[in-house]
Amino acid sequence: MLGTRVPQYVRRVNQQTRAAIAEELLGAYASGVPVEPLTGRYPDITLEDAYQIQLLQVDRWLADGARVKGHKVGLTSAAMQRQMGVDQPDYGHLLDRMFWLEHEPIPASRFLQLRVEPETAFVLAGPLHGPGITAADAVAAVGHLLPALELIDSRIRDWKIALPDTIADNASSGGVVLGSRPVPLSAVDLRLAGCNVHKNGELAGTGAGGAVLGSPLTSLVWLANTLGARGVPLEAGQVILPGSITASIPARAGDTVTATFAGLGSVTARFGAEEAQ
Repeated sequence: MLGTRVPQYVRRVNQQTRAAIAEELLGAYASGVPVEPLTGRYPDITLEDAYQIQLLQVDRWLADGARVKGHKVGLTSAAMQRQMGVDQPDYGHLLDRMFWLEHEPIPASRFLQLRVEPETAFVLAGPLHGPGITAADAVAAVGHLLPALELIDSRIRDWKIALPDTIADNASSGGVVLGSRPVPLSAVDLRLAGCNVHKNGELAGTGAGGAVLGSPLTSLVWLANTLGARGVPLEAGQVILPGSITASIPARAGDTVTATFAGLGSVTARFGAEEAQ
């Protein structure tokens, strides 16, 4: 049953415990009430446990009719790692229902603890089947780039996350807004391309692509090889978010966030109060 609370006395993480934690996180989506940090209650939880918990939720969403439209890499910049208190990247799944159209009101009520991140989105024209993917392979597979805003969210109370917490919570995925102007990869130096983020007309963050593991392309290679080692390929048509260029920016109903990227153009997210009828 959604919302099942995991007993406080349980410590060892076995398959039954993984399933119970997955149910608890699914319950947070349904209730809008965040859960207590997992790592505080399960000190022995591993990264593998966390990824299995993530997959249990993805399997439930797929069974309910959702489709995987891409993946995200999180925690790739030093700014985000410092902000979240972690020391390595992670990945999560992007589902079809997570994509929002630019400039159309996004109901802030759909999120528990909304934050926004500017990212350079890769749209794949060909597959990447790791492991063994090189930067050259990744370049050949990219169809085009789009400016993007990732809407991150956490089902963990007060964003008090260690790495296993955010991995189990689908890498704190919430939503995606893509810009509408595709740009070829060859037109942009991903390492040096700068980005300014404005919230309600005021500058809220600045950064450059090099903040993302030295280059967003490195993040794409990391994802292809990490997923490939698990037997999961990246497919043509998928959208890949390589990681935030700046620290995340809190947002709520009534806010407008715009990211402007050198060579890519801009993308805007507007947040309304309620779901459109």
